[in-house]
Amino acid sequence: METIHIIGAGPAGLMAAQQLAQKGHPVTVYDHKPAAARKFLVAGNGGFNLTHSEDIELFLSRYDRPEIQSIVRNFTNQDTILWLQELRIPTYIGSSGKVFPKKGIKPIEVLQRWLAVLKELNVTFKFKHRLNDFDDTRILFEVDNTQVEIPYTRAVFAFGGRSWSKTGSDGRWIPLFESKNIKVTSVMPANSGFVLAEPLARYAGIPIKNIRLFNSLAEKYGECVLTDYGMEGSAVYFMNRYVRQKPFPQVLSLDLKPQFSSEQIVGLLTGGNTSECLRKKLKMEPVKISLLKTLSKETYNDPNELGLVIKEFPLLITGFRPIDEVISTSGGVSWSELNRNLSLKKFPNIQCCGEMLDWDAPTGGYLLQGCFATGYYLATL
Repeated sequence: METIHIIGAGPAGLMAAQQLAQKGHPVTVYDHKPAAARKFLVAGNGGFNLTHSEDIELFLSRYDRPEIQSIVRNFTNQDTILWLQELRIPTYIGSSGKVFPKKGIKPIEVLQRWLAVLKELNVTFKFKHRLNDFDDTRILFEVDNTQVEIPYTRAVFAFGGRSWSKTGSDGRWIPLFESKNIKVTSVMPANSGFVLAEPLARYAGIPIKNIRLFNSLAEKYGECVLTDYGMEGSAVYFMNRYVRQKPFPQVLSLDLKPQFSSEQIVGLLTGGNTSECLRKKLKMEPVKISLLKTLSKETYNDPNELGLVIKEFPLLITGFRPIDEVISTSGGVSWSELNRNLSLKKFPNIQCCGEMLDWDAPTGGYLLQGCFATGYYLATL
């Protein structure tokens, strides 16, 4: 068998390498960084959730396109848990349903065990190889300021998106693809913080819990965190997909007391000191009360007006964070450019996987699951 060349040593590329090597193919993995899976490790710094334990139908609904949903159905969250067990990485389910490595197992240990399995399968790694060009038969790398030409009969591209460029996910493949008339859907920030027209910087770092964030397209219950420029958090990241569908600036609404109707709130606010009622009757946290105190005195002291604002506190959003600072990106290689086995129609001997494809999902294990699944999928066809 001829060697299969995989460019990109992130989770999608490594999964493809493992599955192809297990089928007996010689595999060489290239990356322009000096080590594998840099973004994989950085992502683990904020809580290393590898997938989510949701029922499969709900799980699949988190993905934005039927193509990626079909691929994840082929390698599900439960398949990921079993695969981790095969790597001798036990997992547990957190209170939010996210799946983590057993407590005490660090991200670097997960990666090391995975790389050990790949070594046993005789997968070869070549680092500091930056892709410069490719055609039907050759892949051209830059290595130590020298161009190296690799002939190939089958290759896998797993380049990543365009966020966290220091980890290697820099999007430099996009103009190369476009120069070859391969359509790339516009790559945009996803799982990004929102920039507010009037940042509540004095509350930076404070979480606002038990809220509902919503617009006319979607809603998300959960929490967010105020920052010096705006807001971050799981509810914010979930809403990214629906915010992208409207131009900036736009208003997003914050329901500060989702378990109460506006009528109930007005009733509790009537006939007493506003701050006392907010604190004692509505059990509002200090940060929520502080937000409401940014309103005019007339609104703050009018139970009817304040009740409406509590249910629909307006946030004027002016944009996303710079793309290099966001967790992931949306957009990528258009599905119309791909065959069923994820090979490029213009270059049938090259398959693509991971975040470089045109799909999107929120944080919480869905991003990694999508990368694992696309790498697995292309190796089975």
